[in-house]
Amino acid sequence: MSVIRNLFALIGLVAVLALAGVYFWAGPKLSEFDPEAPAVYQAFASRLLESGDPGVAMMWSVQVQEGLSPEDVVESMKSLAAARSFLFVGDAPFYKQIEAITGEEYRYVNFLSFCDARVGKQMLEYRDQYSGFMPCRIALVEDKSGRLWLHSMDLDLMIHGGKELPAELKASALRVRTIIKEIMDGAAAGEF
Repeated sequence: MSVIRNLFALIGLVAVLALAGVYFWAGPKLSEFDPEAPAVYQAFASRLLESGDPGVAMMWSVQVQEGLSPEDVVESMKSLAAARSFLFVGDAPFYKQIEAITGEEYRYVNFLSFCDARVGKQMLEYRDQYSGFMPCRIALVEDKSGRLWLHSMDLDLMIHGGKELPAELKASALRVRTIIKEIMDGAAAGEF
């Protein structure tokens, strides 16, 4: 019995030392993170555990109201973006590319791109790697059962997931985040 007790004591000691090491090593670095980082990572972890897929966990998804056509949703997104001074910069109708390659019909999949050049400039002045987030994309996807969905990258990880962004860039990024969500929610409901 004393062997088991000593083994548990040793395991406990190793765990405490490991936690102390992580605290002293990571603590100073984590103190520089955005105050909302823990909540953002908790939400990401919840979605990851639920789906088992990091690609799903990194996305916002909104189901489109029944009865709306892809054309209705695209026009709605363009209208909502224009009303918010958010530039529609193009689309890539992926389903047409698949059809051209395979010669077979494919379900509707279109990638729509939106941009605010001023915010894009701010992002690039801060980090060149942020170019990977530009332009903002919203995918309009017909799922395998025929329902339409809107998918876009969850910008919260970029905005809050690390060291706090400079105040002006953070405010701009939050505005873009809000606009993307408004476009998705509005278009999914058929608003113009």
